[in-house]
Amino acid sequence: MSLYAAYAGNLDARLMSRRAPHSPLRATGWLNGWRLTFGGEQLGWQGALATLVEDPFSQVFVALYDIAPMDEDSLDRWEGAGLDIYRRARVRAHTLEGEEGAWTYVLNAYEGGLPSARYLGELADAAESAGAPHDYVMELRKRPC
Repeated sequence: MSLYAAYAGNLDARLMSRRAPHSPLRATGWLNGWRLTFGGEQLGWQGALATLVEDPFSQVFVALYDIAPMDEDSLDRWEGAGLDIYRRARVRAHTLEGEEGAWTYVLNAYEGGLPSARYLGELADAAESAGAPHDYVMELRKRPC
């Protein structure tokens, strides 16, 4: 199994149970040195898509999943990795148990553009359901769209 750091909509455990049904949630944590942003406005149905960019002054809340081999291809297809929309990137996740290596998806498009209000609301709801701190969720809800 490999460790996947889910952010944005994949923080929703119900969605992940459909996208990767054989892959249990291990923990939640933070990607320090990364910032949640948006890009690829022309690629998304609801405006710009969520992605991560390196930023030494930021952090992103994540859910860590032990991805079963049978779920890796399915998740790659869901995220558009085969279509060159997203690519996998190696990251360090910080949990209560310490630091762990993981992978996540990063958009293959320039940063910029705004998400729809609906999409942003879905991301905030997913973060809240995953146990993200209240101030993190509220920051998502206040972002421009």
